[in-house]
Amino acid sequence: MVKESGNNIENSLNQHSGAGIEEDLRKLVRFSYVAISALIIALIFLMTDLKLFAGIIIIVSACAEILVLRKTISLFNNVKASLNDAASSSEKKDDVITDFSHKIREPLNNLVIITDMLMESGLQKKQKELLETFVASTNNMVTTVNELTMQSAGNLSPESRKKIRFNLFSTIQNTIELFNLKDKANIDFILNKKEFADFDCFGDPIVLKQIFLDIFNTIENQFAERATKVTINLKKEKVTDSESIVGLRIQTDRNITLIDVKDPGHSLAGRLISAGKGTFSQESGKNSTVLNITLPFTNIVHEPKQQLASPMIEALIQKDKTHKELKDIKILLVEDNLINQKITHLTLKPLVATIDTASNGKEALDKFGTASYDLILMDIQMPIMSGLIAAEKIRALEASTNTHIPIIAITANAMLGDKEKCISAGIDDYISKPFQPSALIEKIKKII
Repeated sequence: MVKESGNNIENSLNQHSGAGIEEDLRKLVRFSYVAISALIIALIFLMTDLKLFAGIIIIVSACAEILVLRKTISLFNNVKASLNDAASSSEKKDDVITDFSHKIREPLNNLVIITDMLMESGLQKKQKELLETFVASTNNMVTTVNELTMQSAGNLSPESRKKIRFNLFSTIQNTIELFNLKDKANIDFILNKKEFADFDCFGDPIVLKQIFLDIFNTIENQFAERATKVTINLKKEKVTDSESIVGLRIQTDRNITLIDVKDPGHSLAGRLISAGKGTFSQESGKNSTVLNITLPFTNIVHEPKQQLASPMIEALIQKDKTHKELKDIKILLVEDNLINQKITHLTLKPLVATIDTASNGKEALDKFGTASYDLILMDIQMPIMSGLIAAEKIRALEASTNTHIPIIAITANAMLGDKEKCISAGIDDYISKPFQPSALIEKIKKII
């Protein structure tokens, strides 16, 4: 893919050619999976009380993986620098960034989970200290990947994307969470709303995220010495049968030029607001600035829900919807990577009753039709049938019985708009790789 991205991209990738960076990444990922396999073996040795062999493997694999992570950080920094140099082929840049992010999040997630398990396995002091260094290096890599995602916000391809259903409030909330992943985020956010459900709409959530991220970066770039308080309010200014005009009020506790009114085209946020047929105005005081934005969004058409199941079946379904304990649930894990399957099993097997696996969306549909599950953990990027298509088909099948099995997306797709695509496909919740095992367990407890 990178090899075919054109001379503009190749020339912008500093001292590496596109093909050279792709080859470096493949080597790093392969080496990472070797280290992951060694750590899994060490974990098994610890479970069987072979601590000496486990300690040797931990020391060797952890040292090797620390070197891999440092090399990978350097490689990602080269890609980040290329974003500033490349002057064209923005769609190709999007592909490069997304491909890099996805490929590195998979092994990185496994490293986070395995090290978390090893830290709780009664290691000796020196082994634990080595793993703590390894964890610190891994966290640095997580920060690098997240910042790459952030930096890509201003470089996404401007062509129109598929309009999806999303919620304005949750999209802004998710953008704030994304911004706070930065190593030194220096903004204190207050997000006010009236009614969450009132802000469902059709559109492109990526544009809204780009607007807010550009404004947040402007605030932080002007004032980095202390935290800035930013208050965000949403309200509907006007509602017609087809669309709603939404008012977004952003207030800071200091005088800042958020968008240059005299030259709005110089600001990404200003350009996107104008392109979206919106307007903005800005008022500044001695110790505050208020930016008012209005944007039109297409309304959701609510169709009356048909009663497809008999009253007796409905009563049984409602009776069965009681909250279940973690130890009693049956999970379908949909994941094409065997190592990822194994690690998720190691994480959840001691806590839940049953875990079945499927290697792609089609297998998931087959198992969904022949067995009863309390929860589906769904990878997104898979061969034969993706997780998004599988989720849409599962929701279509459920419509005939009015049932609903919770689906959590566990995915390395963590670029702007990926969460909204999952929600639009009928997925209930989303966790991006890498994640801590405790974060996944909390999401499962909350949703079952």
